[in-house]
Amino acid sequence: MNLKAQLLELIKAEELDLLSSHKTLSLPVIERIYKKMRLNLRFGSIQVDKDIILNGHHRYLASRLANFPVDQVPGIKTAAKELIEWQNVELVEDDWDTEAKIRYLNKEDARYNDMSLEELLAKLDTIN
Repeated sequence: MNLKAQLLELIKAEELDLLSSHKTLSLPVIERIYKKMRLNLRFGSIQVDKDIILNGHHRYLASRLANFPVDQVPGIKTAAKELIEWQNVELVEDDWDTEAKIRYLNKEDARYNDMSLEELLAKLDTIN
Protein backbone atom coordinates (compact mmCIF):
# COMPACT_ATOMS: atom_id res chain seq x y z
CA MET A 1 0.00 0.00 0.00
CA ASN A 2 1.45 3.38 -0.96
CA LEU A 3 1.98 6.22 1.48
CA LYS A 4 -1.11 8.17 0.47
CA ALA A 5 -3.32 5.10 0.85
CA GLN A 6 -1.82 4.42 4.28
CA LEU A 7 -2.51 8.00 5.37
CA LEU A 8 -6.07 7.88 4.06
CA GLU A 9 -6.64 4.64 6.00
CA LEU A 10 -5.25 6.27 9.15
CA ILE A 11 -7.56 9.25 8.68
CA LYS A 12 -10.56 7.07 7.86
CA ALA A 13 -9.97 4.94 10.98
CA GLU A 14 -10.00 8.16 13.05
CA GLU A 15 -6.78 7.14 14.76
CA LEU A 16 -5.38 10.66 14.88
CA ASP A 17 -5.59 12.16 18.36
CA LEU A 18 -4.42 15.62 17.31
CA LEU A 19 -6.29 17.94 14.96
CA SER A 20 -5.02 19.77 11.90
CA SER A 21 -4.76 23.48 11.28
CA HIS A 22 -3.47 23.03 7.69
CA LYS A 23 -5.63 22.51 4.62
CA THR A 24 -2.90 20.96 2.48
CA LEU A 25 0.12 18.74 3.19
CA SER A 26 2.93 17.48 0.95
CA LEU A 27 3.25 13.71 0.52
CA PRO A 28 6.96 13.87 -0.48
CA VAL A 29 7.75 15.79 2.72
CA ILE A 30 5.85 13.24 4.83
CA GLU A 31 7.62 10.39 3.04
CA ARG A 32 11.11 11.80 3.69
CA ILE A 33 10.34 12.25 7.38
CA TYR A 34 8.72 8.79 7.58
CA LYS A 35 11.86 7.16 6.17
CA LYS A 36 14.02 8.94 8.72
CA MET A 37 11.70 7.90 11.54
CA ARG A 38 11.99 4.29 10.38
CA LEU A 39 15.73 4.72 11.02
CA ASN A 40 14.90 5.90 14.58
CA LEU A 41 16.33 9.37 14.01
CA ARG A 42 15.44 12.00 16.58
CA PHE A 43 13.27 14.95 15.56
CA GLY A 44 12.34 18.27 17.05
CA SER A 45 9.05 18.58 18.92
CA ILE A 46 5.79 19.54 17.29
CA GLN A 47 3.88 22.55 18.63
CA VAL A 48 0.30 22.06 19.81
CA ASP A 49 -2.40 24.12 21.48
CA LYS A 50 -4.67 21.76 23.39
CA ASP A 51 -5.22 19.15 20.66
CA ILE A 52 -4.54 21.29 17.58
CA ILE A 53 -1.23 21.01 15.73
CA LEU A 54 0.26 24.44 15.12
CA ASN A 55 3.63 23.37 13.72
CA GLY A 56 4.67 19.84 12.78
CA HIS A 57 1.83 18.36 10.72
CA HIS A 58 4.18 16.42 8.42
CA ARG A 59 6.18 15.07 11.38
CA TYR A 60 2.96 14.10 13.17
CA LEU A 61 1.54 12.09 10.26
CA ALA A 62 4.91 10.45 9.56
CA SER A 63 5.21 9.52 13.24
CA ARG A 64 1.79 7.89 13.23
CA LEU A 65 2.67 5.82 10.15
CA ALA A 66 6.06 4.84 11.56
CA ASN A 67 4.68 4.21 15.06
CA PHE A 68 7.40 6.58 16.22
CA PRO A 69 6.82 8.90 19.20
CA VAL A 70 7.31 12.60 18.60
CA ASP A 71 7.44 15.08 21.46
CA GLN A 72 4.85 17.81 21.80
CA VAL A 73 5.40 21.26 23.23
CA PRO A 74 2.84 23.99 23.81
CA GLY A 75 2.39 26.58 21.10
CA ILE A 76 0.31 29.72 20.84
CA LYS A 77 -2.72 29.52 18.59
CA THR A 78 -3.34 32.66 16.58
CA ALA A 79 -6.60 33.75 15.00
CA ALA A 80 -5.18 32.70 11.63
CA LYS A 81 -5.13 29.04 12.71
CA GLU A 82 -8.41 27.28 12.09
CA LEU A 83 -9.40 23.70 12.77
CA ILE A 84 -9.44 21.53 9.63
CA GLU A 85 -10.98 18.05 9.84
CA TRP A 86 -8.43 15.46 8.69
CA GLN A 87 -10.79 14.14 6.02
CA ASN A 88 -10.76 17.66 4.52
CA VAL A 89 -6.96 17.92 4.44
CA GLU A 90 -5.62 17.59 0.90
CA LEU A 91 -2.57 15.35 0.54
CA VAL A 92 -0.71 16.63 -2.52
CA GLU A 93 2.06 15.12 -4.62
CA ASP A 94 3.80 18.51 -4.90
CA ASP A 95 7.18 18.58 -3.18
CA TRP A 96 7.29 21.78 -1.16
CA ASP A 97 11.03 21.48 -0.52
CA THR A 98 13.68 22.50 -3.02
CA GLU A 99 16.77 20.35 -3.56
CA ALA A 100 18.73 22.94 -1.56
CA LYS A 101 16.28 22.71 1.35
CA ILE A 102 16.36 18.91 1.29
CA ARG A 103 20.19 19.00 1.45
CA TYR A 104 20.00 21.50 4.33
CA LEU A 105 17.46 19.37 6.24
CA ASN A 106 19.53 16.23 5.72
CA LYS A 107 22.62 18.01 7.06
CA GLU A 108 20.66 19.29 10.07
CA ASP A 109 19.12 15.87 10.75
CA ALA A 110 22.54 14.23 10.54
CA ARG A 111 24.01 16.80 12.94
CA TYR A 112 21.03 16.49 15.32
CA ASN A 113 21.51 12.72 15.37
CA ASP A 114 25.30 12.75 15.79
CA MET A 115 26.21 11.27 12.43
CA SER A 116 27.77 12.42 9.24
CA LEU A 117 25.69 13.39 6.25
CA GLU A 118 27.23 10.47 4.37
CA GLU A 119 26.12 8.05 7.11
CA LEU A 120 22.58 9.43 7.01
CA LEU A 121 22.36 9.21 3.22
CA ALA A 122 23.71 5.65 3.23
CA LYS A 123 21.10 4.63 5.81
CA LEU A 124 18.33 6.32 3.84
CA ASP A 125 19.37 4.33 0.77
CA THR A 126 18.49 1.13 2.68
CA ILE A 127 14.88 2.21 3.30
CA ASN A 128 12.25 1.32 0.71
